[in-house]
Amino acid sequence: MGLVARAFLGTLVLMAVLPAQDVVPGPQVAVILSDVDATSQPYALYVPRNFDAAKKYPLVISLHEEASNHRLNLRRVFGLGNRYYESDAEAAGRPFPPFPNVDYIVASPLARGTLGYQGIPEKDVYDVLADVKKRFPIDEDRIYLTGISAGGGGALWLALTRPDIWAAIAVVCPIAPPGADELAPNALNMPVRMFQGALDPVTPAAASQAWQARLQNAGAKVEYTEYPLVKHNAWDYAYRGASIFGWFSKFKRDRFPAQVRFTTRWYEYSSCDWVELDGLTPGQVASIDAKFTAPNQVEVKTKGLDGFTLRLAGHPMYDPSRPVLVQADNSTLKAGPHAVLSFARTEKGWSAGRYFHAAGSKRPGLEGPIREAISRRHIYVYGTADTPDEQELQRRRAQAELAANWGTAALPLLLTLRTVADKDLTEDDLRGADLVLFGNKDTNSLIARFASRLPMELNPGAADYGLVFIAAVGDRYILVDSGLPWWAGATGAAPYRALADLGDFVLFRRSLGTVVAEGSFDGNWKVPAELAAKMTKAGVVEIR
Repeated sequence: MGLVARAFLGTLVLMAVLPAQDVVPGPQVAVILSDVDATSQPYALYVPRNFDAAKKYPLVISLHEEASNHRLNLRRVFGLGNRYYESDAEAAGRPFPPFPNVDYIVASPLARGTLGYQGIPEKDVYDVLADVKKRFPIDEDRIYLTGISAGGGGALWLALTRPDIWAAIAVVCPIAPPGADELAPNALNMPVRMFQGALDPVTPAAASQAWQARLQNAGAKVEYTEYPLVKHNAWDYAYRGASIFGWFSKFKRDRFPAQVRFTTRWYEYSSCDWVELDGLTPGQVASIDAKFTAPNQVEVKTKGLDGFTLRLAGHPMYDPSRPVLVQADNSTLKAGPHAVLSFARTEKGWSAGRYFHAAGSKRPGLEGPIREAISRRHIYVYGTADTPDEQELQRRRAQAELAANWGTAALPLLLTLRTVADKDLTEDDLRGADLVLFGNKDTNSLIARFASRLPMELNPGAADYGLVFIAAVGDRYILVDSGLPWWAGATGAAPYRALADLGDFVLFRRSLGTVVAEGSFDGNWKVPAELAAKMTKAGVVEIR
């Protein structure tokens, strides 16, 4: 992995922003400027040989596997992988060979390297998508997604959380992130192609077979190809001869499907086609199944949902001159001839009207969990409020710098995150970034400043305990780490990885291997009574 990473870093020296000039055809490297850390982030790009600015092109977004990069991935999706006995490091550093001429634009994001495709890398993929659409005439109904290994899992995640973007997806030996499986119903209107090596030691064939069955049971259109005697390089066969473009060419996005099924846990992913989920409990599964049963007649079934909106303008089964009849669970509602229809749950069932978030409640953009505080621009802040001596100051600074360093010596990442002392944080920083605050109200002036708006506090004298929680302050997240750092007792992995699967808060003793209480706040950012009792019993936490 170190060789691949070093080969990737070597290519950065050669990269430059494409100047404003006539479009250059063929394979190349372009960049986006990330607002996460103000760095230039590369992506590999293919432009058709006979590019014509007067026509719209289909677009393929391709995601690389772990310990690889954008350049090698672009070659692989065209069937131009490693030469015989060529290592990934050698292949990653080799100049682009001649590419087959296909009438597609293709983009492969670096997405920071090997971080998976959630959080910051996920944002990078969508930033690349936006950049390509800004620079080239793209057919919005012919945007496709593919990926291999971790990139295949990333493709499943991106496709199932925002299925109305993609006309079709193709995944090769995918390693899906936790939680993706419950989203299988979201693929109802999105064709899926899966490729798998029968002898794959990394992604067992049984795992891909389970995904095939899961998608089929959810009503999705899925094709599955398994290669006998092939290990974890099924992409060499799936992409051979640039054949994947021929498969993609069969499909166009259906902007107005007759039926929409959508499952989510988060407002971040809350809409699909003509359906929008307005009221849910973040962290808990919410789902909707909406379908036209006749012109201007819609049947809706929901679970875990308090509000939803139907946006019907342009749908071939919607007549704007006539009222709409909506059967929502056990409620029958007749709405005026409006293209946007909203409904909110009441004690008596569904009623017409928009769902509104209560003041101070969880809402879109401020819903947790902990990982969301490090999923966009954020700053690591260590405390100086108690005027520590130089040795203690250095320890605090080193702790913040360790948390901000997501890479390793063997696997460096193109990611630059700031660390700063509390006294040096500016008002612009406060307005423009989420904050990771270390310490307590006695040691960190920012924790003291926001103390009355935080849901809990670790007693300063608590020994052997650590408390980590997320809070919403204004329109930004604050992540507080008091006592032992969240990575206490862990070895090897970068500290940020320990936050990936946590809820909204965790109290632990000595390490995350000994959790006292962990969970999610309710919809009003309050600790549920049962968990509050556990934390109070420990005698080290004050809950507000």
